[in-house]
Amino acid sequence: MNNEIGWKVVRYNGDLNDFDRSLLDRGLEFDPAKEAAALEIIRRVRKDGDQALCELTHRFDGVELAPDALRVTESEIRTACELVSDEFLEAARFAAARIRRYHVKQKPQDWFYLDEESGARLGRRYIPLDRVGVYVPGGRAPYPSTVLMNVIPPQVAGVQEICLVTPPGPGGVVNPHVLAVAELLGVTEIYKVGGAQAIAALAYGTETIRRVDKICGPGNIYVTLAKKLVYGDVGIDMLAGPSEIAVVADAEANPAFVAADLLSQAEHDPEAGAFLFTPSPSLARAVEAELIKQLAQLTRRETATTALSRWGRCILVDSLADAFELVNLLAPEHLELYLSEAEKYLPLVRSAGTIFLGGYTPEPLGDYASGTNHVLPTHGTARFASGLGVDDFLKRVSISSYDYHALTKVADSVLTLADIEGFAAHANAVRLRLQKEE
Repeated sequence: MNNEIGWKVVRYNGDLNDFDRSLLDRGLEFDPAKEAAALEIIRRVRKDGDQALCELTHRFDGVELAPDALRVTESEIRTACELVSDEFLEAARFAAARIRRYHVKQKPQDWFYLDEESGARLGRRYIPLDRVGVYVPGGRAPYPSTVLMNVIPPQVAGVQEICLVTPPGPGGVVNPHVLAVAELLGVTEIYKVGGAQAIAALAYGTETIRRVDKICGPGNIYVTLAKKLVYGDVGIDMLAGPSEIAVVADAEANPAFVAADLLSQAEHDPEAGAFLFTPSPSLARAVEAELIKQLAQLTRRETATTALSRWGRCILVDSLADAFELVNLLAPEHLELYLSEAEKYLPLVRSAGTIFLGGYTPEPLGDYASGTNHVLPTHGTARFASGLGVDDFLKRVSISSYDYHALTKVADSVLTLADIEGFAAHANAVRLRLQKEE
């Protein structure tokens, strides 16, 4: 059934094969024309460097910049810090400390062990990337939280060079909240460039911007397409789509809280997804009434209403077990378990970007100050991908150390496998060492 806001309520019949998966399938599809446009921008930047960046910034952002004005100056950073409120800076410091504390716990340690069978020493080292580029979008609003979430993990990993790119506003001015948080975190290499051209500059370098090892940070469809196209020449975090939230709730859940949490993602983007899974028809009706009530008070009412009409779903299930079957099929970016004794249901979740437990853990905590990262897999990619973390900025390098005695313990197996595969030089590299000692 539908209603005045286009919020769809459907019942799951218990059969995954019969269930209309189109209600859940929000697969990320790219427009070939937009991909071609992004590719052309990348080609221009690779060919003309800074000149292309300046021309494209004028074309897409309406800002005229000379090549020597692409980098944000120390004076501009100081001015930005003076423009923002003390309250904002205190909130940013508080969030930064919590995010850093959480991510420090993620950092892995090098390890080695003695292989008793051969006597060899084997291990792994974790080596940070040298240089990371962070994309901070402009557009609908400033995103200082993007700076926090994308800068702190590589810093914790030990990355020595982090540069930030962001579209300039009118007059070539970068949003002061973005600059103030960058300065708070110690990032001073900042460039006034956005869109696909910024991704190209980070991937291949220009006269002013040195290429990076990996690019992270969200952006519009052209930014996403550019990241897709440069991947392989440079690392990327993920191909992120519009935000989404799924709430699994029982009859005891507060409908006002549930509706508020659904709207917290619906207001992001007209293509954002908001899903409620519940065995309670009465909760479904109450949440619908709350959505209508709360929408009327939102400044982004039009965006949220469009999102709900396109990707707003309440799926009525016979049991919570059914709800979790469908959640794992959806693999949502954000998952709230608004259930009594929510933690006991964690083993049922196999695919989700991040999980919030209980009625007093709303998703926006994760967006800003819980400590967890808000850069998360979308569009079902949580089936195989994870949120941004310290390990995204570390290279895992395996280490082997054999002496002659250890080599003799594994040589026969190596020689047999090399001979079967027809790699005589591989086998010879082992045989020569055995013959030399003999």
